Amino acid sequence: MTGTWRAALALVVGACLLSLLFAAAAPASPIAHKKARLKAVQARLETVYTQVEVAVEKYNQATSRLGSVELQIKQNQHLLDVAAQNLKTANKQLKARAENIYKARDVGIVDVLFGADTFDELITQLDMMNRIGNSDVDTVKAIAAYRRDIKDRRLKLEADRDVAAQLVAERAAQKNQIVALENKLERMTTGLKAEIKRLLRQAALAARRAARLALGGPLPPPLDPNSPGHPEIVTIAQRYFGVPYVWGGAGPGGFDCSGLTMYCYAQIGISMYHGATVQQQQSIPVALSDMRPGDLVFFGNSSFSHHVAIYAGGASVIEAPHTGDVVRYGALNGRGAWIGGRF
Repeated sequence: MTGTWRAALALVVGACLLSLLFAAAAPASPIAHKKARLKAVQARLETVYTQVEVAVEKYNQATSRLGSVELQIKQNQHLLDVAAQNLKTANKQLKARAENIYKARDVGIVDVLFGADTFDELITQLDMMNRIGNSDVDTVKAIAAYRRDIKDRRLKLEADRDVAAQLVAERAAQKNQIVALENKLERMTTGLKAEIKRLLRQAALAARRAARLALGGPLPPPLDPNSPGHPEIVTIAQRYFGVPYVWGGAGPGGFDCSGLTMYCYAQIGISMYHGATVQQQQSIPVALSDMRPGDLVFFGNSSFSHHVAIYAGGASVIEAPHTGDVVRYGALNGRGAWIGGRF
């Protein structure tokens, strides 16, 4: 092995070791921070999974209880209908018997008997009750008492149903709340994993770039001052106004900041990695004062770009800003833009 190759190999190994040492010595680095966040979210999610199971089971129990009470109400109503019909039949039969008893008697007595508005008034006349027969009156009274008991039971069941329905509503609200938290944590987990993957790709590319530079590899070509850049990118990006921000999104249904720039440039045949820092490293640096529409604008600093947007001219950019927002125009100034990039 020649001395030149030994020196080159030493530089490569040294660059890799420095990269590893930096990663180990920087627990607050973006990757370490994202991993720690992911670990915390996953731990919380494990707890929430159990809470969801408990909430769903309690909701199911409350629903089952309500169904049971409603079935009892239905059965009780049937019993009430039967008792009412039996009482009606017994009253009718008892009046017929009373009429037969008094058919041959004085009309005035019959008038008194049938002048009562209700049968309850009739049976209060003790002399009539004795003539009709105590057993018949007792039967009617028993049926009437049975009907009253069923009505009382219906009132209690309706009260039970109100309590059961309220419990179902409470359990449903608790279940929906914890399930919503579960869904949120799962989305956070997916987003953090995608972000860690992106940061690892950035780190790998940076390591390869450092190794290439250590071996005397080619540097990016100097910027041609007459290059028009790619102003058509502004028109392409405008097509996606209103598309929601999605963590890790790089498609027409949802974008994060670097996903939008990557997707727009891909439509003119330029491929780039997913990530603001790595896109900055791929691009030809352009001073902010020299940018042209279609250039990329990077926010952050020379070691880490946390956001990228498409320069639209003047003091405006087109960007996918953050969660809860959509692709739209944004302001360039006062936000920490540190350099532009051209492809």
